[in-house]
Amino acid sequence: MSTLPFTEWMAVTQDRAETALGRFLPSGDSIPARLHEAMRYATLGGGKRVRPLLAHAAGELTGATPEALDVVGCAVEMIHAYSLVHDDLPCMDDDVLRRGRPTCHVEFDEATALLVGDSLQTMAFELLASQPLGEPKQQLEMIALLAHASGSRGMAGGQAIDLASVGKPLTQPELELMHALKTGALIRAAVLLGALAGQPLSTDERSNLDRFAKRAGLLFQVVDDILDCTASTATLGKTAGKDEAADKPTYVALLGLEKARAYADELRADARDALAIFGDRATRLNQLADFICHRQF
Repeated sequence: MSTLPFTEWMAVTQDRAETALGRFLPSGDSIPARLHEAMRYATLGGGKRVRPLLAHAAGELTGATPEALDVVGCAVEMIHAYSLVHDDLPCMDDDVLRRGRPTCHVEFDEATALLVGDSLQTMAFELLASQPLGEPKQQLEMIALLAHASGSRGMAGGQAIDLASVGKPLTQPELELMHALKTGALIRAAVLLGALAGQPLSTDERSNLDRFAKRAGLLFQVVDDILDCTASTATLGKTAGKDEAADKPTYVALLGLEKARAYADELRADARDALAIFGDRATRLNQLADFICHRQF
């Protein structure tokens, strides 16, 4: 395991993810050049890279190689980038700012942005299928896991519930289901894929890692809701206060700001508790749980 201080490890891993994404994505001057340029615009040069960070941290539990973790981390990040491009479209959340820059459909056009999302989604699976990631059965499991997390029973399904819930009050279990799909499924996939890239875990270890991943995914969304109403647009790199303005169901709207913060602390503690079975091997995952909880952007 790396002995770097957490902030240095995070910066090194983020740089590694950025370099790997730049390598795996088509070059901006290859045909069709405008589409490839837009894919690179939407994916590179910004973002916290939380999903690749989680994949690399989980891979430390199972002795996965950095090269394999580059692949799985980039595959999940491509799905995430595609979701942001589509989420920003006028027919969805209709936003003009992402990662401090004009959104993809503003910088290019709506049709190109639609194709960017389509292309990034399929490229994620091409990447998982074409790179050496262990035994064929293991690789098929990884592809199936990411597909499930991305589709109607995962991220896309959560987005559908979100769109249908505008202006409607949701109970906490309903809100948690929505976000377990919309945000949590892909974060869970990043953790489990990172672990799957190495040696097998025991049944108890995998169960606890899954619990951590689910808690971390929900924690990420609770903190996002808090930041949407407390941080500035300049800090977030996207339009602040948009959820409240659109009358979307959020944890802050449901619980209030202070109770939402208390719930975030509770989720963080539960996530860390799930990692106790791993001892020091889970140091990076514990640190990432703290980062997700206390981040300011």
